[in-house]
Amino acid sequence: MTPAPSAVTTPEARPVDSGERLVLLDTLRGFALCGVFISNTFMWFSGRAFIPREQLEALFANGTLLDKILLPVVTTLVSGRFITIFSFLFGLGFAVQLGRAEARGSPISRVYVRRLAVMLLLGLTHLTLIWYGDILSNYALIGFSLLWFRRREDRTILKVAAVLLFAWPIVSAILFKLPHLMAASPEAAAELTKVEMERSAALKADTLSVFQNGNWWAVAKAGLYFWRREFLLMMSVNALALLGRFLLGFYAGRKRLFHDAPQHLAFFRRLFFWGLGLGLLGSSVGVVLQQLVLRKVITPETLPVWVPMALAPVRALGELGMAATYVSGITLLFQRATWQRILSVLAPVGRMALTNYLSQSVISILVFYGYGLGLVAKLTPSLSILYCLGVFSVQIVVSHLWLARFRFGPMEWVWRSLTYGKAQPMRRSPEAAGEAVATS
Repeated sequence: MTPAPSAVTTPEARPVDSGERLVLLDTLRGFALCGVFISNTFMWFSGRAFIPREQLEALFANGTLLDKILLPVVTTLVSGRFITIFSFLFGLGFAVQLGRAEARGSPISRVYVRRLAVMLLLGLTHLTLIWYGDILSNYALIGFSLLWFRRREDRTILKVAAVLLFAWPIVSAILFKLPHLMAASPEAAAELTKVEMERSAALKADTLSVFQNGNWWAVAKAGLYFWRREFLLMMSVNALALLGRFLLGFYAGRKRLFHDAPQHLAFFRRLFFWGLGLGLLGSSVGVVLQQLVLRKVITPETLPVWVPMALAPVRALGELGMAATYVSGITLLFQRATWQRILSVLAPVGRMALTNYLSQSVISILVFYGYGLGLVAKLTPSLSILYCLGVFSVQIVVSHLWLARFRFGPMEWVWRSLTYGKAQPMRRSPEAAGEAVATS
């Protein structure tokens, strides 16, 4: 097993070397990155989220059998599940950084703040110039709050995480529905819903038109405007739920659940089965409601205002449960030599997660938007999935080849160099490169 990062002693803050990394965590990060890419593409890069509701309903109702089943499958197994893993690993990474800082006898605040500041800069650049769906800026902003928890007791961290994950979604749903709750009558509330849906549909139609026909600058401006009108409030309200996922990862890192995984196998077995049961239960409620809307049994305009409030913690349970199933399942499989060799293929992708995440955006805007191949709103759901798997397969190969020669991915090198205030050594030594090729 790779030595734990917390065992490293050095008088000076520096990036984690490849020999100090935990392969299991890199594998989980690579696995999560694939799922995030599929989720982003299925509705957003592909333009499917911007298609008029009637057209979208017809697409899933009248498409091939594979296309019909993909919507509930993605809803149950992908949407929100992999970003939960990614968020969990972000919090776990903070615990690792804190452990290394304590081993050095140096404070973490200065380096961690610089690290997040650079991440925020990269995220804002991604958001404004490449793709409106950026998560880096959100992670950086919420990541600062983890400093407040670094000396808190484990019990406090778990309690706060539970409140943020399951109670806060109810509060946020109430905030979103407050105008409807204050309406004079159910009819007035339904009219508010109708007006809001018409406004959103008009905005999406205008944005899709720009995505299909605009040049790069027009698309960037339209995406940023859409983000401000549709995403900003939602992301602001959901920020506390994101912090809850960070805190779960921070707790797991503190307890060294993954660094000492062989000592916690009973816990991971219980987590797998409980996560699977609760995840499927929480997901099934959303899938049933989704299918009722597609079949026009119910409509969003006539849906009682209390339904989103009741479903908010259920949806969180589905996301968290399936994420726990994936994480615990991979951790258990990793204890078997054969499976470890197979799954470790994803580790280099996880080590270059920032580079691969940003490159997915760049590739996708060139494939889907009008100034590229112009495939937005044209690919079927099944072809969207195949596209993701194809791009990700290439990223696996490129990540292996790159890390056989270099210590960091290109954007990881930029991130670390700016964080530590000096250019980091990039090339691997000939001996290390030969070892990397032999073990990749």
